Amino acid sequence: MSLMASGNGLPGLDRVPIWFNDPQNWWGPAGLIARIREHLVYTAVIVLIAILIALPLGLLIGHTGRGVFLLVGLANGLRAVPTLGLLILLSAWLTAKIHSNAAIPGIVDEGDLGYFVPTVIVLVLLALPPILTNTYAGVQNVDPAVRDAARGMGMTGGQIVRKVELPNALPLILSGIRSATLQVIATVTVAAYLFLGGLGRFIVDGVSALTDPQNGYPAMVAAGIVVALLAVLVDGVLALVQRLVVSPGVSGRFSSRGARPGVTTSISVEARLRSE
Repeated sequence: MSLMASGNGLPGLDRVPIWFNDPQNWWGPAGLIARIREHLVYTAVIVLIAILIALPLGLLIGHTGRGVFLLVGLANGLRAVPTLGLLILLSAWLTAKIHSNAAIPGIVDEGDLGYFVPTVIVLVLLALPPILTNTYAGVQNVDPAVRDAARGMGMTGGQIVRKVELPNALPLILSGIRSATLQVIATVTVAAYLFLGGLGRFIVDGVSALTDPQNGYPAMVAAGIVVALLAVLVDGVLALVQRLVVSPGVSGRFSSRGARPGVTTSISVEARLRSE
């Protein structure tokens, strides 16, 4: 029995496999392959900018112990920001002020810079909290005896951060990056509201053509499925990268007892911040 939307004559879920099986939906500048590439490019740019902001700030706060109150307030405040509402507000205020029609090859087409900038700002704000809090918690979790030993060897503060705290905090930092990446993949669909690309294009365009068996409801459901699969796939790749770059001595994966004693899991990061 075909699953229909309540009396509106919308195509049922049985149309989704047909949509996937149609080569016209995969290829071309507006096809699924092109939209996936745009989705991943937007995600990579946004997460990279968030890392460049949050990683140094988290290392600094974790190393010095100063600004924890600011960190907690910033992280909690950014989590409460309504993404779509802020995107519309920023686009109304900022897009008209960006007069450049310059293109960024492979990222932004000519004339889209005014829409791309507010999208990046909003989604970077979304990606900052998990990276920032996990970086701080990872540095704070380093055994004080290890820091004292590094100081006793004559290391400077910067050397301690680079050679001691950062490598030991790497598991939690990468966990925060994975969390931020998944949030961005799931939310970057809002870029389509500002006439940009990505998988959200199928969803936004489908709303105005719900009864269209080609570009309406089936396309929207298919895009949602692809976003979910993309998130799972990217998380798996990042988990493999984390396994490769984190020292076995830090991760404890070769230890007979599992993880090192005292390692803070990502679940306890927010509890640690609230307690401080």
